[in-house]
Amino acid sequence: MSNGTERVKGKAEEIKGAVKATVGDVVHNEQLEAEGHAEQVEGQARQNRAKAEERVKGAGEELKGATKDAVGGLIGDDHMKAEGKVEAQKGKARQNINK
Repeated sequence: MSNGTERVKGKAEEIKGAVKATVGDVVHNEQLEAEGHAEQVEGQARQNRAKAEERVKGAGEELKGATKDAVGGLIGDDHMKAEGKVEAQKGKARQNINK
């Protein structure tokens, strides 16, 4: 399952929990309210986990790109160097999007 899907499922779980907690509060049902708060936290955790996985993936891309850039520079391969720069930037962008 993609991380985008996990983030959406996490957000849905968070919203469902918020609604459940609000209903529990309105009808004075402490158990329902507590279950809602727990679902909210689970949803937030699911989203955070997906973001962390994407940040790790981005760090790997950045490292791979930086390595490719350096090797391209050492062997005089401008094409490899350019590919490395692009890949490193892609990795940085993935990390920044998932902060």
